[in-house]
Amino acid sequence: MLSSVIPSVNAKWEIKEVRTPQPGTNQVLIKIHASGICYTDVHVTKGAFGLKFPYTIGHEPAGEIVALGEGVTTRKVGDRVGVPWVQSTCGRCEWCQRGKLFFCPNQIATGINIAGSHAEYMVAYADATQLLPNGLSYDQAAPIFCAGYTVYSGLRFADPKPHERVAVVGIGALGHLAIQYSKAAGFETIAVTHSKDKEELAYKLGADSVVANGKGLLEKDQGRGVNVILATSNSYKAVADSVSGLRPNGRLVLMGASATDESLTLSPDLYIQFLLKSYRTIGSFVSRDREHLYEALDYVAKGKVRVMTEIFPLEEISNAYDKVANGTVRFKAVIEPIK
Repeated sequence: MLSSVIPSVNAKWEIKEVRTPQPGTNQVLIKIHASGICYTDVHVTKGAFGLKFPYTIGHEPAGEIVALGEGVTTRKVGDRVGVPWVQSTCGRCEWCQRGKLFFCPNQIATGINIAGSHAEYMVAYADATQLLPNGLSYDQAAPIFCAGYTVYSGLRFADPKPHERVAVVGIGALGHLAIQYSKAAGFETIAVTHSKDKEELAYKLGADSVVANGKGLLEKDQGRGVNVILATSNSYKAVADSVSGLRPNGRLVLMGASATDESLTLSPDLYIQFLLKSYRTIGSFVSRDREHLYEALDYVAKGKVRVMTEIFPLEEISNAYDKVANGTVRFKAVIEPIK
């Protein structure tokens, strides 16, 4: 099979012919129809997670099961599935015993310590796979297994109540989904962006209004501010600035990692506001709850959320990676290995 391989840290991705993997006990073999490139792939390529190269990564897969390993009873050949970040855990540590599998230090993660989806085929643990809703295309499904899952889980973690307002900072790979999920869930949604060229897009995605910064959030509707900020931007400066627009008991959900070495810092005044107004900061990276993945996929299947994608054949994955790394893709790069 053809597979994208990272030969060494920070090296250019290569396409190589490698042996097609075979599923082991409790595993399935998936023929990959779509594989999303996530910005985490850029961090991994630069050395994050300490992988030993050469290696094949990719953690936004969608495809068709073509073979079953021994002991598989919950899946069948022909099933259309995707695979989330966590595939298996040790079952013995404190976090596994508490039922919080995402925190297991010995977890098997897609594209990290089991080969990923930037290839024609991949192996995954059967119980980790998620059945795709009928009618949902592979290219729309794949990005939901990280980007969509992360965004929708962040919204759910924030637990907005009826009549509360949600702001989305940054209109990119995560942000364009965050606006749509917030609106689909029924919340007044405000987009925060400095980019004039993204204002019209934000409205088309469903934003009720668009402002440039935290001051704009405060000036909106007589200084009401917002209850939840979904911080999808890779600019920590923009995220910190937006905090001034939070209402008392507001929640700041961090889900975008910086593309530079800048730090997320709060001014002394904003730090005091965190204390006086009981702000909360929540981290969201995929999810601890598979229910969120089910719902995130369902919204896309029903046409209430649509991923904006650029499609590339596997042979052009290096070009796709460069566009993601340089921030020039709008908004999700998706690889289609199968012609």
